[in-house]
Amino acid sequence: MPGRDVATPFAPVTATLRAMFGTDDLPGLAPGLLVTDGAPHWAPATRLIDGTLLPEFLRAAGRRWGGTPHACAALAWKSYSYWTALPAVLGWASARRVPLLDPADVLVHFEDHHQLLTLGLRSSTTVAVLPGDPLALAGVPGVRVVADEAALLDALRATLLDAHFAPLIEAIQGEVRIGTRTLLGSVASGIAHGILRASDALPGSSTGTITTLLDTLDLSDLIELVPGPAGEPTVQRRTCCLAFTLPRPKICQGCCVRQA
Repeated sequence: MPGRDVATPFAPVTATLRAMFGTDDLPGLAPGLLVTDGAPHWAPATRLIDGTLLPEFLRAAGRRWGGTPHACAALAWKSYSYWTALPAVLGWASARRVPLLDPADVLVHFEDHHQLLTLGLRSSTTVAVLPGDPLALAGVPGVRVVADEAALLDALRATLLDAHFAPLIEAIQGEVRIGTRTLLGSVASGIAHGILRASDALPGSSTGTITTLLDTLDLSDLIELVPGPAGEPTVQRRTCCLAFTLPRPKICQGCCVRQA
C-alpha cells in the first residue's frame, strides 16, 4: 500500500499509477499528475462544460476515430472519464485520500496529437482526508478533513459526479444525441477496470472496492464482475461504448454486444 506522505498529498495516487503502468509517462495524464498554475496550453475542464472547448474536443474525436458524431463523442467521453476518475478512485482505494476533482481544478490540453487529450490537476487541488491522516494531523494547507469514510465517499461523489461529470454529460448531449446511460456505463466500466488493473498495489478486495465506489456513484447496475478464464474478476458491461460502429469496428473485452 502506498505510504501516506505528509509532504506530498498526492503520493498515494502517483505511486499507485506507477505500479499500474510501470512508468510516470502515461498516455492520458500529465507526468507526476500535477500542472503548475498558469502553464501554457492548459485549460480548466469548466471550458468543456461551458461549451468553449467542447466543439474542439468533439472534432478531435471525429478526426481520431472517423465514426458518426455520437459514436466519436461516446469514445471521447470514455477516454476523458477514465483518466479523470482514476486519481480520485485510486486515492480513495490506496490511502483514503481523495483529490476533489472539481472541474475548475482539472486541466486539459489537446497539444499531443498522439492521443486525444491530456489531463492534469492544479497543484492547489484540494485533497479530502480522514481525521487520522498525517495530512490532517499536520494541518497541511489545501486539505479538507471529513468526519468519516461515508463523508469521504460523499465528497468524492459530489465533486467527481455531481459537479463535474453530470454537467459535462449534459453539455455533450447539447452537441450530439447520446444517452446518459451509455455515457455513465463508461464511467462504471473505467472505474472497475482501473481498480482491477491496480489490484496488486491496493489493500483489500478489489471487487469490494469496486462495489463500494459504484454504489456511491449509483452506477452498480451498469456493469457486472464475472469470472475470467483463470477465475479472475473481469468487467462485463451492460451498455456499449459504440466502438463496434466505427469504420474499423472494435469489440471491446466485456462488451455487451459480444453477449448479444
